[in-house]
Amino acid sequence: MPKPFTEAERQEFLAGKHIAVLSVAATDGRPPASVPIWYDYVPGGDIRINTGANRRKARLIQEAGVVTLVVQREELPYQYVIVEGTVVDAETPSPRAAREAIAVRYLGLEGGRAFADQMDGTQSVLFTIRPDRWISQDYSSDF
Repeated sequence: MPKPFTEAERQEFLAGKHIAVLSVAATDGRPPASVPIWYDYVPGGDIRINTGANRRKARLIQEAGVVTLVVQREELPYQYVIVEGTVVDAETPSPRAAREAIAVRYLGLEGGRAFADQMDGTQSVLFTIRPDRWISQDYSSDF
């Protein structure tokens, strides 16, 4: 039987390196926007995401002020954490250090720095999201 993660387990899982799916309500007559995205998270803290300031998702995040982030393990044993959160800060342009930290998390030091270099001079926004509600499942006991 699946079971929810404990608080410590869900925070540790979210802190792991996963691609998240971010969902945000749409106000333009289209369904909610759901996009894969890199993120940064330290247990007990807020979630940070970086995106182009002129992107549809950035506009929708600013309008809605709340998002859902889904992080999952696609291999056995299946596990997931869903975070519903409130946007508590939006910094434009994104600070170089934050952009680089997120990129390094996914690409390693050299690749992350190179990726951040490519973004220099582009309009970006760093959103800080406070986790308000957590939903999780761990299917480890099923296998």
